[in-house]
Amino acid sequence: MTGSLACVGIGMTLGAHICPLSKSYIEQADVVFSGVSHGITEIWLQEMHPDVRSLQKYYQEGKNRQITYNEMVDAMMTEVRAGKRVVGAFYGHPGVFAQAPHKSIAMAKAEGFPARMVPGISAEDCLIADLGIDPGRFGCQQFEASQFMFYKRQYDPSCYLILWQIGLAGDKSLAKFSTGAAHRQVLVELLTEKYSLDHQVILYEAAVLPIDSVREEWISISDLIDADIHMHTTLVIPPSQKMKPNKKVLARLAEIEKNLSAVTKQ
Repeated sequence: MTGSLACVGIGMTLGAHICPLSKSYIEQADVVFSGVSHGITEIWLQEMHPDVRSLQKYYQEGKNRQITYNEMVDAMMTEVRAGKRVVGAFYGHPGVFAQAPHKSIAMAKAEGFPARMVPGISAEDCLIADLGIDPGRFGCQQFEASQFMFYKRQYDPSCYLILWQIGLAGDKSLAKFSTGAAHRQVLVELLTEKYSLDHQVILYEAAVLPIDSVREEWISISDLIDADIHMHTTLVIPPSQKMKPNKKVLARLAEIEKNLSAVTKQ
């Protein structure tokens, strides 16, 4: 029997977001690895399959997360190499802010095993729906919060700016579960290069259980330093400026339309 791997997304809200294909992979697997952290969600997975193994045990405070991700990949690939149909079930979309699914699928394919990823409803999808944001209206830029701080990223204050994993902002160790006010002070100073301290932003958290409430907390940028922020908190910064017309491009396009109109009349 040839082993195989499928990393599937179960969505954000328990039981409400999983697609039929992901559910089918879980039910037909030989072993299911759970990449979820909520105990109730893991119990729900166990109702679909008798052999669910948690990947959360590899996380430890002070332990580099790259080591953790490699251990997760090794756990799944050991069973794939043993000839089993393996499924990794992950929150949201398994390809979004999740290294283990990408690494394990790439490794499985390199070793000749069938491997695929099944998308799920991500935190971004929930954010767009919950906050009523249309990315096509003003545009939207997204960064992982620490990466945004570590590198000179170009961003436009006339569109939405979304910073993921704000609770870990500024952590270079990859070994912490949270950073604090001192790290966020650095982020605030960076943001004030383009935003005022009183610019209103949103702290967002999706609903994980059906009984959960969506967090949509409006605060000023200055209040970020001492705000109640968790690992799964996302920072959403609405536009602070109007979009500036590109007059040169608009003039060129107008000339093109004028010429086309003239040809049509002939």
